[in-house]
Amino acid sequence: MNAISASAATKPRFGGRSGGDFIREYFVYIALAALIVFFAFASPYFMTTQNVANIGRQTATVSIVAVGMAFVIINAQIDLSVGSVFALCGMASALVMQYVVNFWLLGALAAVAVGVVFGFLNGLVTVKLGVPSFLVTLGMLGVARGIALLITDTKPVLISNPTYFQIFGESTFLGLPIAVIWTLVIVAIGVVVLHKSIFGLRVFATGGNPQAARFTGVNTQRTIISSFVITGALVGLASLLFTGIAHAARPDLGSGLELDVIAAVILGGVSLFGGRGTIIGVLAGSLIIGIMNNGLVLMGVSSSVQQIIKGIIIIAAVSLSKKR
Repeated sequence: MNAISASAATKPRFGGRSGGDFIREYFVYIALAALIVFFAFASPYFMTTQNVANIGRQTATVSIVAVGMAFVIINAQIDLSVGSVFALCGMASALVMQYVVNFWLLGALAAVAVGVVFGFLNGLVTVKLGVPSFLVTLGMLGVARGIALLITDTKPVLISNPTYFQIFGESTFLGLPIAVIWTLVIVAIGVVVLHKSIFGLRVFATGGNPQAARFTGVNTQRTIISSFVITGALVGLASLLFTGIAHAARPDLGSGLELDVIAAVILGGVSLFGGRGTIIGVLAGSLIIGIMNNGLVLMGVSSSVQQIIKGIIIIAAVSLSKKR
C-alpha cells in the first residue's frame, strides 16, 4: 500500500473525526431519536397529545435536578442525597402552608431553603473535612429521609392552596404544561451559568484539573460548595412541581430519584470523572429517562424490570463516558 492510499485509508471521517468518535459525541441525541421512533411504533398511545404532555410533566423533576447535578459531577463530585432531600423539601413546603400560613410563596421558599441547607452541608463537609462526596451524600440520604419520616410520623401532608397549584402544577402557558415552562427556564439559566459565565469556567477548571485551577486563582472549595447549593435549590424547586401536581407531600417521595438523575446526566455526556459536559446534553439525557419510563409503562413492563434496565443503562453510560 502506497503512502497516499494508506493516508486515505486512515483519514478520519466527519470533519476530522472517526465514525466511532462521531457516534460517541452525539450518542445521546441518536439514542433519543431511536427511542422516540421505537415507542411510537410500539404503542399507539405514545405520540398522543395527552401522553406527550404527560412526558413533559414527568420529565420535569428529573430534568431540573439533573441541571444541578451536572454542576456537581462536572466538579468531579456526586450527590446521592437528592431523592431524600426532594421528599424533605416537599414536606417542608406542605407543613409550612398547613401549620404556619397558607401562602404559596412561603411554602416555596421553605422548600428551596431546605434544599439549599442540605446542599451547603454536603459541600461543606466534602471540602472542609475531605470526606468523599459519595460518602457524605450517602449519609445525608439517610438523614434527610429520616427527618421526613419523623416529622410527620410517616403520614402524607395535604396541600390546599389553589395559587400553588397554578404556579407549580396544573396550569399551562403558551399551550405547554407549567412544569415544562419551568424546565425550559432552568435549562436556559443553566446554559448561561455553566457555559457563558466565569463561574462556569471555574466549575470546568475545578473538575478538569483542581491543582491547576487553584494555581490560577480559582477557589475550588467555594466552587464545589456553590455547585452543591445549586443542586439543593433545584431539588427544592423540583419538589414544588411534583407536589403541585400531587396536591400532597409524602415522606417516601423521591425514592430512586438519584438513580434517574445520575443516569440522565451521564447519558447526557457529562463525564463522571469531571471536567466535561453540557446542559443541553443533560436535557436530552433526562428526556431519554422520561420517555423510557413512560414508554415501558405503556408497554406494561413492571417497575422492577424498569429498575434493572436503568441500572444497565447507567453501567453502559459510565463505560461510554470513560472512552470519550
